[in-house]
Amino acid sequence: MYSGVSCIGIMGVSGFIEGFSFLQRTKPRIRFLPYNIQCRNFSSSKILNGNDSLLPVLIVGAGPVGLVLSILLNKFGVQCSVLEKNKGFSQHPQAHFINNRTMEVFRKLDGLAEEIQRSQPPVNLWRKFIYCTSLTGPILGSVDHMHPKDFEKVVSPISVAHFSQYKLTRILVKMLENLGFGIHTIEDLEGLDPETLRGREILMGHECVSIDTTDECVTTTVSFSKEGKPLTRKIKSKILIGADGAGSAVRKLVGIELKGEKDLQKLVSVHFWSKELGQYLLNERPGMLFFIFNTESIGVLVAHDLTQGEFILQIPFYPPQQNLEDFNPEICKKLILKLVGQELSDIDVIDIKPWVMHAEVAERFVCGNNQIMLCGDAAHRFPPAGGFGMNTGIQDAHNLAWKIASVLKGVAPSSILTTYETERKPIAVFNTALSVQNFRAAMAVPATLGLDPTVANSVHQVINKGVGSILPSGMQKAILDGIFSIGRSQLSGLILNENNPLGSSRLAKLRHIFEEGKSLQLQFPAEDLGFRYLEGALVPDSKDVVPAPELPSGRRRDYVPCADPGSRLPHMNVKVLSNFPSEETISTHDLVSVDKVEFLLIIAPMEESYNLARAAFKAAKEYKVSSKVCMLWPADTITGFHRGSKAKLAPWKNYMDAIEVKRSSDSLSWWRTCQMTEQGAILVRPDEHIAWRSKSRIVGDPYAKMKMVFSTILGFKSTSMEPYLECLKLQDFEYWSVVLFYA
Repeated sequence: MYSGVSCIGIMGVSGFIEGFSFLQRTKPRIRFLPYNIQCRNFSSSKILNGNDSLLPVLIVGAGPVGLVLSILLNKFGVQCSVLEKNKGFSQHPQAHFINNRTMEVFRKLDGLAEEIQRSQPPVNLWRKFIYCTSLTGPILGSVDHMHPKDFEKVVSPISVAHFSQYKLTRILVKMLENLGFGIHTIEDLEGLDPETLRGREILMGHECVSIDTTDECVTTTVSFSKEGKPLTRKIKSKILIGADGAGSAVRKLVGIELKGEKDLQKLVSVHFWSKELGQYLLNERPGMLFFIFNTESIGVLVAHDLTQGEFILQIPFYPPQQNLEDFNPEICKKLILKLVGQELSDIDVIDIKPWVMHAEVAERFVCGNNQIMLCGDAAHRFPPAGGFGMNTGIQDAHNLAWKIASVLKGVAPSSILTTYETERKPIAVFNTALSVQNFRAAMAVPATLGLDPTVANSVHQVINKGVGSILPSGMQKAILDGIFSIGRSQLSGLILNENNPLGSSRLAKLRHIFEEGKSLQLQFPAEDLGFRYLEGALVPDSKDVVPAPELPSGRRRDYVPCADPGSRLPHMNVKVLSNFPSEETISTHDLVSVDKVEFLLIIAPMEESYNLARAAFKAAKEYKVSSKVCMLWPADTITGFHRGSKAKLAPWKNYMDAIEVKRSSDSLSWWRTCQMTEQGAILVRPDEHIAWRSKSRIVGDPYAKMKMVFSTILGFKSTSMEPYLECLKLQDFEYWSVVLFYA
C-alpha cells in the first residue's frame, strides 16, 4: 500500500459507484461446445459432482490469493492444482499491509497469523506516515495510524500487520508443501499425466492460453517451454479459478470486461536495499511511508523492513517523454540520494518495474455455467491507497472456498456459486471507490504545497495530444522536465518556511489536513470489519430494509459490531466449558470450523432455543450439511449448569457449551453486543458471516423454519406449494413427489 504523487483526473466517488449500476454484458470469447443446458440447480450440480477422474479445481495464479484458496479448499477436503506462468515466485515486495479481516482469516490457517506477527517488524517502526523535504531534512508533518484500541483486541482477536507479499507467498508455499503439494518445474513434469492432474500440484512456467467448456468439464490449454521448444498441454477440471492478477489471462479468454477508471497514474517502482538507510530511519524517524517533496525530485518511499533495509521507491512516470532507460540502476541510485539528502554507500537496486494504477471491477465474477470464477486482482484492480487489493482478494477466496466445497461434495446446487458474485462484487465496487477516495486524499498534500497533480497531468496531456505533440520527442522531454522543475521550485526553503507568507499559509493548511485526518489513511475499521452482504447465501431479516450503499468518506471510522444477516460474526472472548479442569478461552470466531463445511448455531440456554437447536440439527441432516450448536452462557453463570445441555439436545451430539469472558464489569454481554436479546439465535456460515438470525423466539414450527433457512442459504429452489405442504405436514415421500410434480 502506497500513494503516488500525481493523478489523472479522477471521477467523483458517487459517480464511480453509480457507474456500475448498469453493466453491459459482452459476448464472451470463451468457446462453449454444443450442449443445451437448462438453468436448473440439480442438473448443474450433477455436472460438477460427476466424473471423479477429473481434477475438482484448477487455480490459475500462484499469488497469495490463489495459494490461500488452495489451502482453504484442501482443508475442506477438495483437491486442487495451481498453475503459475512464471518459472519462479516473485521477489518484488508489492503489497505489504494486511488488514484486520484478512488476519482473522489467517488465524484459522495453521498458525499463519502468528508466523506473520513473529516475522513482521515491530509496530513502532511502521505505524507512521512521514511527510518531509528529504529523509534527512525538515519534517512537514507525520500521522500515527495506530490507536491504542487497535491493540486491545476488543472488536477483533488479532491486529493488522505489515508484511511484504513475497514473504507471505514464501510462507504459503511452505504450508502447501506441508499439506503434500509438490512444486513442479518444467524439468520434473515427466511423471505427471498431461490431462488429468490429481491435485496438490503447483506447476510453474505454465501459461493459460485457451479455455473450452462442456457440460462435463473445463479444458484449459496451457503453454510452456522445454529446452527452448514451445509445448502445450490440456488440463481438465470441474471448476477453473482465475486468480492470475490484474492482467488476468482467464478473464480475457472468457471475455469478461473491466468497468471503471483506467490509467489513474503511471509510476516506476524501484526495489532496493540499504541497511545504512534502514538504520538511520530506524533510529531517527521510523515509519512505513515517507512522502518526499524537494526541488530535485519527488517520490514515495515504502519501508518494507527498516531492520533489514528493504525499500520500494515509487516515482511518477510520464511516458513517452520518459522511458525505462531514464530509470536505469545508476539513475535510480542518484534519485534515491536526492530524496535521502545525504550520501549512502550501500544502495543495491534489485528491480525496476513500471506499472499503471487503475480503478476497475470485472463485469462478472462467475461464468461458464458456474464453472469459471475470478478472484483477487483478476476480478478487481484498485489504487493501492488503503491496501485493499490483496486483502479484498484473500476475502474473495474465503467467501468462495466453502461454496465450491459445498457443490463438489453434493451439499448444495451449483447455483450457490453465483452468490459469490452477488456478495463479493458490491464489496469490490465499494473498496474501489474507497481506494480512489483515499488516493485523492493523498493528492491533497502535494496540491497544498503548490504541486497540484491535476496541473502536472494537464501539462502532460497537452504535450502528448495538444500542440506539443508536433514537436520532436527530445524537445517534448525538455519542455516537460523544465515545467516540472519550475513546479518543484516552490518547495525551496526560501518559499516553504514560516517567515514567507505564502509558505506559512501552505504549512498551516498542511497541518490542518493532518490534524483533521484528511490525508492518506491506513486503517478503515468500519469498512474492514463491518462490510455486509445484503443478498446471496443468506436469509435477510423479514422486515429488513436494505439500506442504500453508503458512500466512502475517506476517513477512519470505528467498527460497530452487529449481527445483521450478511455481517461478519462479532468477536468476543468465550471460555469453552467441559468436564476438564483446564477450560480454553477462545474467540467466537474459533467456534466456526475451518476443516469442514459446517454451520454454527449460537443460542442462549433457553428451552425454546434448545427446541430450535434440535430442529436445526434435523433440518441440516436432511440437507446433508454438517451443523454444530453452541450454547452461550452469560458471564455470571454458576459452574455446572451447562451439563444439562446433553439431555436437552439428545440424541444430537455436535454441540458445545461456552461462557462469556467479559473484559470488565461494564462490558456488554454477547447478545447486547449483537444488538439482540437472548431469545434470539444466530446461524453462522463457514466463512464466519451470519447466514440467518432470529431476534426473538420462533413462532410456529421450528423445524419448518430451519428447513426454509437451509434451503434458502444453500440455494435450493422453493415453490409456491411448499408452505402449504409444510402446513399439511406431509411425509417426506409425499412432499417431494408433489414438489417435483409441481415443478
